[in-house]
Order: sequence, then structure tokens, then C-alpha cells
Amino acid sequence: MHVVKSSLPEAELKTVSQALQGALVDLADLSLVAKQIHWNVVGPRFRSIHLQLDEVVLSARTGSDLVAERSSALGVPPDGRAATVASGTGIKVPPAGWIKDTDAVAGMVAALGAVIGRMRERVNATGDADPVTQDMFIQITGDLEKHHWMFQAESA
Repeated sequence: MHVVKSSLPEAELKTVSQALQGALVDLADLSLVAKQIHWNVVGPRFRSIHLQLDEVVLSARTGSDLVAERSSALGVPPDGRAATVASGTGIKVPPAGWIKDTDAVAGMVAALGAVIGRMRERVNATGDADPVTQDMFIQITGDLEKHHWMFQAESA
């Protein structure tokens, strides 16, 4: 059922919709992973890392909403259900229980790196198909790279 008709030709829409769905999954999971670590981080740098993780959560949630709404605007229903996110994520699951501050930082560097790598692939994939979506991916990727840099600086 097509409730909203896309302005994109079918071939481009397929490319863009796959990129949008993948980004939605990655960003939704990034927000969950960052929040899980946020609740469980311990150690001498607890407070600064705890607060920094909330910034990542906000960025990931904002990005996922932008991505989902772009998908809807193109006539493709976004799927952010837990099972879809769990089966499609590219992020390693954080450990259960307390997470030492140094491990929390390393985990976030890895998680952000994984999402950034996949987002850059989506930037490339959508360039010709839909520059509007590509621009959105560029902005989201830039924001994630800022967080990646800050967590890397935590481990220097």
C-alpha cells in the first residue's frame, strides 16, 4: 500500500530507502548502546563520560528521527522495531553489568566507528540517487565524527 508517493524514480528510491533503513537501524541501536553504557559506567571519570554519553544519545535519537521522517516523506515506511534493530545493527553489544570507564570509552569509539563507516557508505550510495538524503547523511555523519573524536581524545 502506497500512502505517500515518492518523487524519486523506482531505482533511486530502492537505493535510498535501503540506505535510510540501514541508517535508522544503526542510529536507533547507537542510542540504545550509549544509554546502556551511560547507566552502567563506573570509575574515576564516571561523571564526564556519563554526561558525554547523553550527548551521543541525543544526537543518535535526533538523527534517527530525521532519517525516519525522510523515509516517510519518500513514501517508504520506516521500521524501527526492536527486532528489526537487533537483527540489522552493525554495533557490537555492550557487556552486561558495570562497565569500567576506560572500557566504556573504548566501546563508544568502536560503536561510533562502526556507524560512521556505514554512514559514509550511505553518503556515497545516495549521491546520485538523492542529493537531499545524501546531505542529511553528511550532516549526521559529521555530528557522529565529532563524538568519535571526543571519545578518542578520552582514551589518549
